Amino acid sequence: MSAPSLTPIFVRLKLSLLKNGLKRSSGRRAAYIASAVLALLLAALELLGLVLMRGNENAATLVVLLTGVLALGWTFMPLFFPSGDETLDPTRLVMLPLRPRRLTVALLVSSLVGIGPFFSLCLVVGSVIAVAHGAAALVVGVLAVVLTMLVCVALARAVVAANTRLLTSRKGRDLAVLSGLVIAVGLQVVNFGAQRLGDDAGLATLEPVADVVRWLPPASAIGAVDAASEGAYGRAAAGLLLTAAALVALLWVWQRSLVKLMTAPDGSTLEAASGPSRKESARGLGRLLPEGRTGATVQRTLQYMWRHPKIRAGLVTALAIGLIVPVFNVLNGAGTVYFGCFAAWMMGMGMYNQFGQDSSAFWMVLTTISSPRDAYLELRARTIALMIVTVPYSVLVTVVTAALADDWAALPEALGLTFALLGGMLATGAVASAGFPYSIPQDSAHRNVAPGQGAIAWISMFGGMVSAFLLCVPVVALTVWLHLSGGHAWLWLLLPLGAVYGTLLIWGALRWAGPRTAERLPEILTAVSKG
Repeated sequence: MSAPSLTPIFVRLKLSLLKNGLKRSSGRRAAYIASAVLALLLAALELLGLVLMRGNENAATLVVLLTGVLALGWTFMPLFFPSGDETLDPTRLVMLPLRPRRLTVALLVSSLVGIGPFFSLCLVVGSVIAVAHGAAALVVGVLAVVLTMLVCVALARAVVAANTRLLTSRKGRDLAVLSGLVIAVGLQVVNFGAQRLGDDAGLATLEPVADVVRWLPPASAIGAVDAASEGAYGRAAAGLLLTAAALVALLWVWQRSLVKLMTAPDGSTLEAASGPSRKESARGLGRLLPEGRTGATVQRTLQYMWRHPKIRAGLVTALAIGLIVPVFNVLNGAGTVYFGCFAAWMMGMGMYNQFGQDSSAFWMVLTTISSPRDAYLELRARTIALMIVTVPYSVLVTVVTAALADDWAALPEALGLTFALLGGMLATGAVASAGFPYSIPQDSAHRNVAPGQGAIAWISMFGGMVSAFLLCVPVVALTVWLHLSGGHAWLWLLLPLGAVYGTLLIWGALRWAGPRTAERLPEILTAVSKG
């Protein structure tokens, strides 16, 4: 007597997980319904748009590239959002007597249930409709839809199974926190590509890329539909065979990963060997810092930047976006050397909510502050620690932007504006840290504000950024006046003036925020301990 099929059981399990997840809270239910409505709307729009592309000479180029992007999304998104699907972690089933082959089939089919698979199905079906012409192409198109969806799902499952130990460890949570960086970089790449598509050539500029992608599974299955429409049945068969072979290979890799994962001992809790280099570098840094509170606080803040997952993720994101935006705009011909100021703006945001980064551990800092002078020194040391990173980086980005724009003459004034803006951001950040502290949850990879404190965070960030820009108006006005009055020979003075002006802004803000911090220590501790 053969064992009953696991596939219906796992499909019902997936539906139960989706239904029970909505019962946890009204907020989660509202978020799921909103995301479902948005996904359905986007799916309908993409399907309609692809159907309208039918007969367009560039339709094949577009759908092949869209399929390639879809496969990339299925590959990497589960790595950054592993908590979005509880069935992604096969170690939950390790105690059940399940055969790897039957488990693989059941998980594969159950993975086709959900908003994401439906959205992907609409895109794939629309792609096939856009390029399918004739009965043979329709037959190939049906096979292409099935193979493409199975490859996407198997790709996601194989990648997650191979990295399950990582995703359930602290490094995995750090990786999830960095998802914002990947999304931001991806948006810049999409923006750059969209600007390129605005040229006269349009989609034709992407044909060389599409010619390569059409031979990579699962895009090769969609390319097979286009080939069948042109009567190239040999190419169509080759494209389908490539996708089918990729599916078989992915299922084999996935099954091997499942066997290893569910039979090998878990060494994730073993104590990692710590080399002496980090300790030696910490002692070397300590020797360079001054004695007393300032040196200790600077060293502690720099260590937080390196070790704290969310602080490190925010810093890495600011570093990446601060360089990508100016470089991409200059390379695209839409930017100037003044775009180098964007790096100072991004890095300056790290000054906001300094005490919230400590969370409930702020009580240890609180016990060391007994006077406004102590609070001033604490804030000053944190500002110095951030400047150790932000000042050299802002200079580097501005110099790189000037080099790419081939506008070295404007470098001094651009640096002056950069220093003034950085000073304004650090100054308003110090004031916001004292007046608008909020908690950063430590148990959530994607939530950076504790419930009920969202308004405080918005006021702190956007109010501070607007104030920083207004504080820089005198330097900006001086720059504009020198350009309009023909005083180009004096533009180099903006470099020292901007540096001095930014320093004065920081000094004045710290002088104001220090006493306010000392007065509000209990309120600050309460605010930052809610997460």
